Amino acid sequence: MSDTPEKKPHIPVLLRPLLKAVSPVSGIWLDGTFGAGGYTRGLLEDGADCVIGVDRDPLAFEMAAPWAGEYGDRLRMVPGNFADMDALAGELLDGVVLDLGVSSMQLDLAERGFSFMKDGPLDMRMSQDGVSAADVVNSASEAVLADILFQYGEERQSRKIAKAIIAARAEAPFESTLQLADLIENTLPRTKPGQSHAATRSFQALRIAVNDEFGALIAGLEAAERALKPGGQLAVVTFHSLEDRVVKRFLAARCSAGGGGSRHAPQTADRNPEFTQKMRRAIGPDDQELEENPRSRSARLRVAERTDAVPSPFDRKGMGLPKLTLDGGVV
Repeated sequence: MSDTPEKKPHIPVLLRPLLKAVSPVSGIWLDGTFGAGGYTRGLLEDGADCVIGVDRDPLAFEMAAPWAGEYGDRLRMVPGNFADMDALAGELLDGVVLDLGVSSMQLDLAERGFSFMKDGPLDMRMSQDGVSAADVVNSASEAVLADILFQYGEERQSRKIAKAIIAARAEAPFESTLQLADLIENTLPRTKPGQSHAATRSFQALRIAVNDEFGALIAGLEAAERALKPGGQLAVVTFHSLEDRVVKRFLAARCSAGGGGSRHAPQTADRNPEFTQKMRRAIGPDDQELEENPRSRSARLRVAERTDAVPSPFDRKGMGLPKLTLDGGVV
């Protein structure tokens, strides 16, 4: 996507299978990751009476200004975090869609600091306020940096990279994306043809930490449970294994009638499940989508339908993910 708004944003990842899975589309939907508006437009054009577009990035609504008026009062744009979607919606919903991770809009703007391919300030803040990636890289201890890179990026060389960051920042603070990307690339063995850039996992990890993405994801899934009507549908698109693991475990727990138990979720008493699975396995991109958008290669779609069970407390410990604090490591 270019740096200027387009009349017709390109088709978002897995939109076609998503619309097919939730068909027929009707009623009031909430797009919790509005971004460039692709899912919202798809839902409106497929029959939704109204879509509430939520995003914590002010740029999303600025870029939507040229086309948002086409839909009149069928489109409501609300600034905020999808973790608070039930409060932001103010009414029960017929559907919720979440497209997780960083958007093309954010990646393509060098000044946002998300990409290791373009030089820009080391920022990565989706809301454009709070602690930046530069703050984390320049102030966190070696142990905390290593934990962030390993736990949120699954970077096996996390300790080596953290040590290199500490040594480099003693000479000069990190200010730009390429400054950090070059250090990581020079610290790790040369990547082979076809492999991801050496900084991929580290940049993912820092972005997740800066935006508390897993905290927001779990809270958002809980909020969707509260916000959806019986029969309402939840569709979630993830882009890496850690995100997909959280969504998969949440739905497994909330679709369960109790009993059983596993190493990720303890045995529970019989209960009324809050969701039913609409598909046994996640859907990935087909050949056509991969050709249209190579960024979709890791995307996975999961869809579930809300039952009439009353929302109940959820044990987040079953998600199996550590919570990291920038001053205290793993807790």
